[in-house]
Amino acid sequence: MGGLLDGGGLCWHGRGMMKRRSFCTGLGAALTAPGVARAQAGSWEAELRVALEGMPQLHSLQIDRGNEVIFADAPRGPGLDRLANIKSCSKSLVALLLGTALDRGEIAGVSATLAEVAPGLLPRDATPGAGEITMEDLVTLRAGLERTSGANYGEWVQSPNWLADALRRPMVARPGTRMLYSTGSTHILGAALSEATGQSLLRLARDRLGGPLGIEIPAWTRDPQGYYLGGNEMALRPTAMLKIARMLRDNGAFGGQQVVSEAFMAASVEPRARSPWSGLSYGYGWFLSPSGYVLGRGYGGQIIAAHRDRGLAVAITSDPTRPARSEGYFGDLMRLLDGPILAAG
Repeated sequence: MGGLLDGGGLCWHGRGMMKRRSFCTGLGAALTAPGVARAQAGSWEAELRVALEGMPQLHSLQIDRGNEVIFADAPRGPGLDRLANIKSCSKSLVALLLGTALDRGEIAGVSATLAEVAPGLLPRDATPGAGEITMEDLVTLRAGLERTSGANYGEWVQSPNWLADALRRPMVARPGTRMLYSTGSTHILGAALSEATGQSLLRLARDRLGGPLGIEIPAWTRDPQGYYLGGNEMALRPTAMLKIARMLRDNGAFGGQQVVSEAFMAASVEPRARSPWSGLSYGYGWFLSPSGYVLGRGYGGQIIAAHRDRGLAVAITSDPTRPARSEGYFGDLMRLLDGPILAAG
């Protein structure tokens, strides 16, 4: 996914265009005095709207502050109420479903191993040690197995058995140590949740997230064995993404109901790993930014984010067919989050 927030290109500010270095220098000064930024009533929105004009990849942006939507616009794309592919933000939703299974005692704890939770998923020729991978290893993307994402993704999804393929891959790191961004790890986790609960990942998502939040969760891609893909290709309306961001901000609560326990949400935002590309820390399915955001990130620039100290919940959708590397468009989105959006809090 590339380096963190640096890189070339141009940023927009005011009515003109300026070098990114100049923009970021000014932005950094503003962030050192957040009280000043907040005191400039309405300035954050003006800056935000001008920035959006210079981001043709962005489809929609919504900001909720204290359960009040203070910004909602879809300058491009299908709009706020049409389904959007959230890509790898799906991984963050699977992590929430793990929390619900732990809350209900369907899985004993994050240290439970794959062999204990779902032994039937292990092929006879699984890589030695695969059965000892824990739920925490999977949800933090530290399973140790060779990645199925990136250059390996196409080969993986063309295999006749996605779970067996992922579990036969060689161990390239000791489980629980190095973050290896891999949809295969989250797919194994999703299938383990299905086995532990006796319900499909779709049913779990609809019952445990869709129902309490009042959002639609359509069926999505399934593997050749019928397991719903854990970690990619889910679709949500941008308005539904914002509700998830609000729940994330409010420690697992929504509409007066505790959807995911506070204990699991607190554990979710503890740094467990670090992305070798973006440099961001990673908890239980969520990236953690130095400025205090907790965020799910999907290919193309799909973002579900919360900043608890500022009371912010944010949902962003973007063109799902174009990359969003950390040194490129995703870096621009992070500057947007850390600049005018943070100033709105």
